[in-house]
Amino acid sequence: MEDVNKINQEFKCIPVFEEKQETTEGKLSGYSISIKDCICVKGMETCASSAILKGYKPLFNATAVEKVLEQGGKIIGKTVQDEFGFGSFSLNVGKGYDIPLNPNDKERVCGGSSGGSACLTKVASFKHISLAESTGGSIVCPAAYCGVVGLCPTYGRVSRYGLLDYGNSLDKIGPMAKTVKECALALEIISGFDEKDSTSLDVPVENYSELMNEDISGLKIGLIKESINDIQDEVKLAFEKTVEKLKEKGAIVEEVSLPLNFKYGISTYYIIALSESSTNLSKYCGMRYGAEAELKESFNEYFSKIRSEKFGDEAKRRIMLGTFARMSGYRDAYYIKATKVRTLLINEYKELFKEYDVLISPTMPNVAPKIKDATKLTPLENYMMDVLTVGPNLAGLPHISVPILEDGKMPVGFMIIGDHLQEGKILQVAKEVEE
Repeated sequence: MEDVNKINQEFKCIPVFEEKQETTEGKLSGYSISIKDCICVKGMETCASSAILKGYKPLFNATAVEKVLEQGGKIIGKTVQDEFGFGSFSLNVGKGYDIPLNPNDKERVCGGSSGGSACLTKVASFKHISLAESTGGSIVCPAAYCGVVGLCPTYGRVSRYGLLDYGNSLDKIGPMAKTVKECALALEIISGFDEKDSTSLDVPVENYSELMNEDISGLKIGLIKESINDIQDEVKLAFEKTVEKLKEKGAIVEEVSLPLNFKYGISTYYIIALSESSTNLSKYCGMRYGAEAELKESFNEYFSKIRSEKFGDEAKRRIMLGTFARMSGYRDAYYIKATKVRTLLINEYKELFKEYDVLISPTMPNVAPKIKDATKLTPLENYMMDVLTVGPNLAGLPHISVPILEDGKMPVGFMIIGDHLQEGKILQVAKEVEE
């Protein structure tokens, strides 16, 4: 814990450090496990980095946390994030937490919303895995910016029980680690059916650690051509070099297109995600749990006051936009239409998977920007940073980011996307990229 404290003092990534372990036996024996602040750990403050949940300590563990503890993992604390997952840079932290600093360059962002998880994973000198969460790219984005491996599973592959929801139809819990092998191990442990989660898939868990070692010779890979337009030169160069190495190992790489996803993906994602988030956040009123104040006025005045004071600016913006999209006069024009477009976007992916084993693209269009530059971006410019990651999240597809281009330079993420429940395939390609 002394090491964790020192890391937090330098990088501001794990503000809550507290040990919890149930056994020293199991597949995770010897591993320290950090938990993103939106995933419940019994008796440990869990507030999604929001002041409105300050002091909230769950009376139960998330199912993923239970599985980690059963396999000998030692939980060491909660990593900082954008408030309720609202951000791509971990700049929207609430509750008085500091902004986490990129381990490769402290003047740059960690990515979001799981910035603390990626930062700690990068700097930890001990055996470490972080449980993070993704709604529209919150695992692979910070993994790419910090230079670690981040795996987002198929929607429903890992139980969401015990997760503080952002978007119910989008949220997934997944691991971050230094290596593909460790991510595969963690995924094996946390996957599986859970009767406490109605979206949980009752499908056998595969041996991902074995599947990832299969040869990629003859594997058909679709390179998403829209993903290499309008990206930084160093990202494009590193990506293209890695593609050539995959070809040398016998993979068949061909360009493919996702025109609908790149035209409508961002707008569809944000209408659906913000509509769901405004509903989910309506229960945080300063009475049931978390922050509270003395009741001196009417209930409505009390709720308005405490929500105005305790929610951050980005949270309030998303609540208002999501509420607008669900209002009776606009629901058909925005939310209902977005759900229909979402089906078209999913079908576009499914057509490609009839011919290709996996799809590839850069994870992010740039390397981690400097904090001073990221703070100048407009909300719309912030949202556009998710252009490469919202697609697989909207479709509920498994995807993984593997770091390329180190050697003293800022890391670049290489993203591999698979069909539903094809985590083994993306891990297979990820292992080759890593090597």
